[in-house]
Amino acid sequence: MILAAAILFFAFVLDLLLGDPPFRFHPVRLIGFSIEIVEKLLLKLGLSGLVGGGFLLIGVSGLFAGAYLGLRLFLSGLHPWLATIFDLYLVYSCLALTDLLKHATPVAEALDKGDLGQARITLQKIVGRDTSKLDSFGVARGAVESAAENFVDGVLSPLFWYSAGAILGQILRCQAPAAAGVCAILTFKVVSTLDSMVGYRRGHYLLFGRPAARFDDLANFIPARLSLIIFYIGALVSGESAKAGWEIAIRDRLKHLSPNAGHPESFMAGALEIRLGGPTVYQEETVEKPWLGNGNAEAGPDHIRRCCRLIYRSSWLAVLFFTAILLSLQVFLL
Repeated sequence: MILAAAILFFAFVLDLLLGDPPFRFHPVRLIGFSIEIVEKLLLKLGLSGLVGGGFLLIGVSGLFAGAYLGLRLFLSGLHPWLATIFDLYLVYSCLALTDLLKHATPVAEALDKGDLGQARITLQKIVGRDTSKLDSFGVARGAVESAAENFVDGVLSPLFWYSAGAILGQILRCQAPAAAGVCAILTFKVVSTLDSMVGYRRGHYLLFGRPAARFDDLANFIPARLSLIIFYIGALVSGESAKAGWEIAIRDRLKHLSPNAGHPESFMAGALEIRLGGPTVYQEETVEKPWLGNGNAEAGPDHIRRCCRLIYRSSWLAVLFFTAILLSLQVFLL
């Protein structure tokens, strides 16, 4: 478990230092490429409903778990440290804190310069809504909402599932608990990528994408609720209103259409003392989302920066928390 904990911690540090690796064979890119191929095959076979969506989920998840274990076995046969380096690279590739901050901060910079057009273009890269007619407040709201939601999907959930897998591996007396953790984090990334690619509520995706969407909701269920505790401590450390964040989250977290996104977003609304949500225009329709937070305080570029600071410090708290759990289990599960 010491090695599993070290892999998690140094993978997080690598993400902070290097950001998302611009590598052609990045695991998430390979997952996306595989999804496209398997999806086309299933649709050609006429499996465009729930059954096809289930096969897509199981098939791609099994493919990557099997490929990982096979390649890891080969590398460990050459030298044990090669397998460890492979594990470290995969966990690092599945974390997205630096990428999250790198996409949100330029929105604030463009708004500071009064360049609303550039702010809209930059925001469009990270959200699904139509940004072409948003005012500066709408752009800032979108950036804060996206960053808060992606904290769970891109940071907290990967940390949680790697740790859960490693713990299960230790309980089952696996030779390498870290490998079980990598299997878990890779499976989470498969589910998350599937949800972003096929988890829509229109056309054949209404049924075909439902298994991926439901499993994504399930995979983020515990981390989304854990984010309230992590954010509360992070808000105390960052000088934000932890008490207001907690109160608003308890009140508004279930107003969101998503069973998970409302938790981090409502906390962020309370902690920054702004309102988030509201009517949101997508490419094909306007969704009447409820408002999260108190009053009519609008988001601005400074709120984006404060949101990013809170997420950065909360991410450190999260990785230290999970690292400490893995290290402590080294003693209790011996």
